[in-house]
Amino acid sequence: MHRSRTTGLFRIALLAGCVAAGLAGCAPEGTGGPKKYRIAVIPKGETHDFWKSIHAGAISAARELGDVEVLWQGPLREDDREQQIQVVEQFVAQGVDGVVLAPLDRRALQKPVEEGIAAGIPFLIIDSGLESDKIISYVATDNYHGGVLAARRLADVLGGHGNAILLRYQTGSESTEQREAGFVDTLAKEFPNIKLISDDQEAGATRESATQAMESLLNQFGDVADGIFAPCEPVAYGCMRALEDSDRSGRIKLVGFDATPAMVEALRAGTMHGLVLQDPFKMGELGVKMMVDHLEGKAIAKRVPTGEVVVTQENIDEPDMVRLHSPNLTPYLGG
Repeated sequence: MHRSRTTGLFRIALLAGCVAAGLAGCAPEGTGGPKKYRIAVIPKGETHDFWKSIHAGAISAARELGDVEVLWQGPLREDDREQQIQVVEQFVAQGVDGVVLAPLDRRALQKPVEEGIAAGIPFLIIDSGLESDKIISYVATDNYHGGVLAARRLADVLGGHGNAILLRYQTGSESTEQREAGFVDTLAKEFPNIKLISDDQEAGATRESATQAMESLLNQFGDVADGIFAPCEPVAYGCMRALEDSDRSGRIKLVGFDATPAMVEALRAGTMHGLVLQDPFKMGELGVKMMVDHLEGKAIAKRVPTGEVVVTQENIDEPDMVRLHSPNLTPYLGG
């Protein structure tokens, strides 16, 4: 018992020591003297455009509030649950005032989050759910409804009949699992003439793995598939590339989730046929603001939806759509 406790204390001390190095890239946001609150914002990753928008929203909130320091750090890969757990433990050991977290896995992050809460640090969850009733709030898209919208859009471009493929993301990601469920359920309930010919393959966390997974599916189903749904940015990007490389762009309809500049251009060109858009900037902004409200004793909602819409070739230039698919992040993240 004594040895276990000593080991635990050593680990916490080691993590605290690592924080100085680990946070070297987490420069404080805002200017001026010491901040009243230090809020850690932990994404699923730092590479994809979606997370950059969340970062920008968090910075926007810190600047508006003036007395908040945002500490931004996530795992290098969106499938590295252990590294995200280590980041959570580091911030807990450092004693930040609160943590805004997009959990990579709804179950794997439960224990470290609840240990942090037991240590007196509040957690607010954004983007993807966590199996815990101890968090202060959950700020995210209605991901199930996003899947419903995707199914309806794909059915529209297919004329209500044909063969469809769902390329899943990865097990444990609550947000994408909800989108996938909404898509599958809606096809079954509303579009009986669309047959789901593959829905059990996972793309993995990177564009490269998604491209490879879709290439494999196209080798098997490319001659009979009419449409594809990709439930997040790296999967949609990988599917787009696989279709291009196999000269099937445009013939097989593709509906994705989230946006990159290349995917927006594909939508303009008619080789992408719809994108379900979230509002990641709003998630990052609300996450920080609501955490500060909680720290100041104000009541906050337990669930805050941030909205979801479908952008198509027809509405791509509407101002509300441009703000979502091509946000200007330079004022927050630099050039």
